Amino acid sequence: MSLRGITKRFGEFTAVDDIDLDIKEGEFFTLLGPSGCGKTTTLRMIAGFEEPNAGQILVAGSDVAGLPAHKRPTNTVFQSYALFPHLTVRDNVAYGLKRKRVGKDEISKRVDEELQRVGLAAEANRKPNQLSGGQQQRVALARAVVNLPKVLLLDEPLGALDLKLRKGLQLELKRIQQEIGITFVYVTHDQEEALTMSDRIAVMNRGIVEQVAEPVEVYERPATTFVAGFIGVSNLMPGVVRSLSGDKAEVELEAGVTVSAEANGLATGEQCHAVVRPEKLFVAKKGEVAPQQGADAQSVDGVVASSVYLGTATQLVVELRGGSRMTVLCPNTDESERQSLPGGGAEVSLSWTPEHIHLVRESDSERATADHEALGMDRSAAA
Repeated sequence: MSLRGITKRFGEFTAVDDIDLDIKEGEFFTLLGPSGCGKTTTLRMIAGFEEPNAGQILVAGSDVAGLPAHKRPTNTVFQSYALFPHLTVRDNVAYGLKRKRVGKDEISKRVDEELQRVGLAAEANRKPNQLSGGQQQRVALARAVVNLPKVLLLDEPLGALDLKLRKGLQLELKRIQQEIGITFVYVTHDQEEALTMSDRIAVMNRGIVEQVAEPVEVYERPATTFVAGFIGVSNLMPGVVRSLSGDKAEVELEAGVTVSAEANGLATGEQCHAVVRPEKLFVAKKGEVAPQQGADAQSVDGVVASSVYLGTATQLVVELRGGSRMTVLCPNTDESERQSLPGGGAEVSLSWTPEHIHLVRESDSERATADHEALGMDRSAAA
């Protein structure tokens, strides 16, 4: 499935801005982003519930943008389940097949297969109000899958469930998708959910796609400051590229040190951010390098602003020169090491290995927002 130049406007507001996506057959593909980023609007356009102002929606090579929802080779699973309360589990799952006038024997066979797949064969004759939330969501999934759509669309289907149940169903959804081989397009704002289930992730913000990549790539090598800040916890150190040598860039950080990392297309003189994840950092006394680090370690000095016990780890927040702050996660694997961690006000050195630092440029969407806000301030001052 492919999206080509898809745009959706509501009045003067552009919800989805000229996006292109290619989704592979049999892929678990996730649209991830904060509220208002355009992910659900994109899904609704694929489903046929919203009409794009421009662009093509190609499924198996055919443009379906002009087709009504019921004529598209897609099915949708909603957060609200949308089950028929007066029908049994079996009849809910069979509903779409009956509408298509599929033969009774075929309906019975396919419904039995899907109820077995989602673990609800024993509940086939119950009504929805006799099921738990997780069971109802399984019924909704079986009802969609039994129709054998080319693409299954899932709009935050686990959002209404409690944390423990949600985590269990994440793995179950992935298992079912791999078993049946249908393309899944999944919408969520939950980063961990996306990282757990997806083959690839499209990170969206303010109507545009910031990055499309596999989960490891999105986490370890974010393309923009937005992706780095939205996926997990990141330390963003502002700086400027001073020189280039091959594929490496020398970046002078506001914190007063110069670091070397892959240039990632940056140019000399360009503003950027150096990204290091909290779990990749080591802490030592000021002027020293943690014993776990090698001779090529890079480091920056700062002052501990806070220390918080999190159970499996202790979180340190360290303030650097220039005012930026770094978060460090120190695993609580040894009690004596935990007790020896520096407290508030201690001067420390934070170090990392070169492969764990990554350079990113500012997101186009973030830059546009900053420019818009600056323009508004200028107009206010002029008034």
